[in-house]
Amino acid sequence: MQFQERIQQHFQDSINTKQMALDTLSPVIELGSDAIVNSLLGGGKVLSCGNGGSAGDAQHFSSEMLNRFERERPSLPAIALSTDTSTITSIANDYSYNEIFSKQIRALGNSGDVLLAISTSGMSANVIQAIQAAHDREMRVVALTGKDGGDMSAILQPDDIEIRVPSDVTARIQEVHLLAIHCLCDLIDWQLFGPLEQ
Repeated sequence: MQFQERIQQHFQDSINTKQMALDTLSPVIELGSDAIVNSLLGGGKVLSCGNGGSAGDAQHFSSEMLNRFERERPSLPAIALSTDTSTITSIANDYSYNEIFSKQIRALGNSGDVLLAISTSGMSANVIQAIQAAHDREMRVVALTGKDGGDMSAILQPDDIEIRVPSDVTARIQEVHLLAIHCLCDLIDWQLFGPLEQ
């Protein structure tokens, strides 16, 4: 029974964190979706990045954009910068792991694009450099963070959007990040293609 109690506690902690985040994050998730929609309507794209579980979230978002979320619709332009192992390992080997995303952004990012930057702590050096590169390329940033926002929060510009999960627990932050990503995907589809017909 002890293991089931631990499982139930994880569920309850996740529910509590999502409940705490509900009112705080709803307005900024809406702003994030607006930024992405405006970019797409202007011919832009979304570049996404993160490390570990956040790399998985970056890829998850990209796949929902490129393929589909919950409806049949045209593919939307998105690139997860965590997927090209030859590029990542060559940059890390020849330069620095901290540059694995920023060098890609300097090559692929354009003015009007959006960077979806994901870090549970807000302290990932390579994601921070990615944000700086995005600013250099005149891209807006939608940042998914947690805890106190870390160094990422400090370098965001007034036009950027921070979706900061009110938790210090990495697993809980990641769970809310995934929900926020699904909300972004839903709002993007809704704004571009109208309500989903039942």
